[in-house]
Amino acid sequence: MAAGRVCGCFVLLLALFACTDAASQTVNQALSDIINELWKLDVNRFKPGTDYRISLQGKAGYIPSGSTTATDHASSPLFSYVDENKLKSITTYARFMKLLDNYERSTGVAEKVTSEEVTENNAFLDAILETAVMKRAHQYLVKNGKSRSDLRQFKSQLYYMWFRLYHRERNGGEDSSGFEHVFVGETKFGNEIMGLHNWVQFYLQEKQHLLDYKGYKARHNDMPDDDDHVLNVQFSWHGLVKPVGSTFIGVSPEFEMAVFTILFLTSTEKTTTAVVNMAEYQLELVVHRHGRSIGTSYPKLLSSNNRHI
Repeated sequence: MAAGRVCGCFVLLLALFACTDAASQTVNQALSDIINELWKLDVNRFKPGTDYRISLQGKAGYIPSGSTTATDHASSPLFSYVDENKLKSITTYARFMKLLDNYERSTGVAEKVTSEEVTENNAFLDAILETAVMKRAHQYLVKNGKSRSDLRQFKSQLYYMWFRLYHRERNGGEDSSGFEHVFVGETKFGNEIMGLHNWVQFYLQEKQHLLDYKGYKARHNDMPDDDDHVLNVQFSWHGLVKPVGSTFIGVSPEFEMAVFTILFLTSTEKTTTAVVNMAEYQLELVVHRHGRSIGTSYPKLLSSNNRHI
């Protein structure tokens, strides 16, 4: 009788854990719907195998945060080809790339923003605001009472979210911004890689031999494909190693800005996570706020090739 009760309790515990796990993976359908709309509107997205090619190679192993070395499971770069003429010919990409050299890499070192850099920031925002992706994101935010319909006010809101400088470290001056952290990357006291969740920056840093891809990261046996638009990766950058970083691959800068702007503005939590189904992928989207600005934002690939269905 006692054994039966123990067995019953064990089964109950397993059921509770299963329910907890299922609850933690509840899909945000409203967010999934708008992101799929943006996905379909992203005409500037690069096509795998045509506009770029990647080589996944081996699965990276576990290393602790703060490591400076890692076993290399990828002898070649992640990107074997990117159509740079296309990168340079599409306005949003071209203006985006001009922003990538505007920042001090290390936190604790105050940023000095020149008038030319402010002009570049505004030119980039002007370009993405002209795209169907960002126009739809703006409509969605206005409908949900999160943004003003006036385009100039929306642009100011975006500028404050992404480009406002703030203190990431207590010492020194204003040393960081949402854009720098997410799209460019930073190092913390020269000991840890932070951010760098953008595929164009990843490619450009690889090309300059400043970044070394160590292999992909995947849960269980969920092997990614060379045509996946979301990846979890391990890499070294300026002598430091990021145990796992995640990034969209091939998507336009306006798509990333739109997705994370919506997630940021539709929540007031310090850290917001949401599970979404986008095209053939299931993702966990993460945004951490720094006041009314982006602290970090990134996608985590949960499954691809519709394995979650």
